[in-house]
Amino acid sequence: MRRVSIFGATGSIGVNTADLIAKAGGADAFDVVALSGGRNVALLADQARRLKAEIAVTAFDDCLEPLRAALAGSGVAAAAGSAALLEAAARPADWVMSAIVGAAGLAPGMRALAHGGTLALANKESMVCAGPLMRAEAARHGATILPVDSEHSAIFQALTGERRADAERVILTASGGPFRDWPAERLARATVAEAMAHPNWRMGQRISIDSASLFNKAMEVIEARELFDFSPGQIEVLIHPQSIVHALVGFADGGLMAHLGPPDMRHAIGYALNWPDRAALPVARLDLAEIARLDFHAPDEARFPALRLARGVMQAGGLAGAAFNAAKESALDAFLAGQIGFADMAPLVEVTLDKLMAQGDLTGATFTLDSVLATDHLARRTTQEAASRLNQS
Repeated sequence: MRRVSIFGATGSIGVNTADLIAKAGGADAFDVVALSGGRNVALLADQARRLKAEIAVTAFDDCLEPLRAALAGSGVAAAAGSAALLEAAARPADWVMSAIVGAAGLAPGMRALAHGGTLALANKESMVCAGPLMRAEAARHGATILPVDSEHSAIFQALTGERRADAERVILTASGGPFRDWPAERLARATVAEAMAHPNWRMGQRISIDSASLFNKAMEVIEARELFDFSPGQIEVLIHPQSIVHALVGFADGGLMAHLGPPDMRHAIGYALNWPDRAALPVARLDLAEIARLDFHAPDEARFPALRLARGVMQAGGLAGAAFNAAKESALDAFLAGQIGFADMAPLVEVTLDKLMAQGDLTGATFTLDSVLATDHLARRTTQEAASRLNQS
């Protein structure tokens, strides 16, 4: 049986992954090695019991005893903290879902690549912060990185069977989120609850807000470059309110190959789980006559500057991606805390990038995991200081 692990099992991607594994036979069809989660120890323990995992790990030390209690008598080991998470990632597995949110998912994903199996990558921060390191580690161990973001899964599928050299452009679609039609003055007053009200997708708090600001799409633009080696000028973004077309690839003959599907992450997860085969999945089938129309328009970068910032990050190269992600995460923390407004996030990220670029902190350093983590720390501190000044002004 295939040995599988799920890191970030209690988030939306992880829950869907665990459910698909359970529906595909669970412990009778898979040898489940490790599951990790956050503070929802009840859900983590339930998943671990149901899938008969070897170990369940919570990211928080103070959750260890509740997790142990919830797993008592199950035979599933319990552990907590970053060291335990890395130890779990070091356990051999053939297929690993990397779905921990944020830069925290980078080190476990890197560790999992050493098994030489398949890393199903839902943690886009890994490629944004350390794409060259991830690719080098995968090549060194003969591992495969399969994208799980719906857009990148769509690109991967559209390129399958094609010569990469024949692909001349890629188009990522974005729903536009709940604020796609809001004027700038209304955006400045947007609340956390309003930013979380995604019209098409059911996601966690942070990614929902990132989608509302288009920072999530900006991250995906950088990820597309790292995964598929497209130049910044070959990567386009279109607003597509229906979220039916997930991505398009344009070829040298002028043709476009589009991937269509319902807005349901189980498709991309299931594709990665079953690759290189396809298996039946419990997702809705499209009725194009009922949908009737598919709309597209260019994003408004004046109201949503994140895409412009992403292009600057790609042009800069080096550690700019690590700084961009850290600044974005820190600005989101400030918004969630009520320290800044929704429309302040992008300018705050830009201030951080400009300062670190001017100091020479992003392009001169050697690209290593340590330098990525150091840049992450520096960018967070810089953004927090800028947020405090903005709050006091």
